[in-house]
Amino acid sequence: MMDFNIAEYIRFISLAIVPFMFAITVHEFSHGMSAYLLGDDTAKRAGRLTLNPIAHIDLFGLLFLIITRLFGWAKPVPVNYANLYRKTRYGPAIVAVAGPASNLALAIVSAVALRLMYNIEVQADGLAYKILVPLAGMLKLSVSINLALFIFNLIPIPPLDGGRIVTNFLPYDKAVKFAAIERYGFIIILVLFLTRAIDYILMPVMNFFMNILL
Repeated sequence: MMDFNIAEYIRFISLAIVPFMFAITVHEFSHGMSAYLLGDDTAKRAGRLTLNPIAHIDLFGLLFLIITRLFGWAKPVPVNYANLYRKTRYGPAIVAVAGPASNLALAIVSAVALRLMYNIEVQADGLAYKILVPLAGMLKLSVSINLALFIFNLIPIPPLDGGRIVTNFLPYDKAVKFAAIERYGFIIILVLFLTRAIDYILMPVMNFFMNILL
């Protein structure tokens, strides 16, 4: 039984690593690109305006994926929010929402590709079958990983994207107080995971989207 579990776990990691790396890379690239389009080149100067996953990988975030089998993160793209306000009052919110929006788009594209793949007729145990089966598994994981990142990052807790969006829409005095929660943000998120409260927050929404897409 133990060998079977280990084998399944290794199989999951081998299938999940590529869609996970692509998901977090596109997420952070979208933050950086939206900031760049709004007049802030901080991410570009830091070498983060790239689709090279090496520039974005966070070892602890990758480890979290290995442990949870669903969630993880990359290194946050540096943004000078003062530059964003030159274009629009809601520049920080636009940059924040760009990351989760990119994950929702990737989830939809992956689901469409998976549906198209199911219509391909191949001979069982043939070469095409051996290629398409793991590819289908990667696409299905891409849907779930990207949906998880989309929903998780919209939770209104700083420093998550949802927290930054809320902060941007609050009056200045309330925004300062709300942003101060960021120093405890990781602890709050960790408690949500350890108590499994995160399941009650995310899973109903995630299942809703999964049923639509798959």
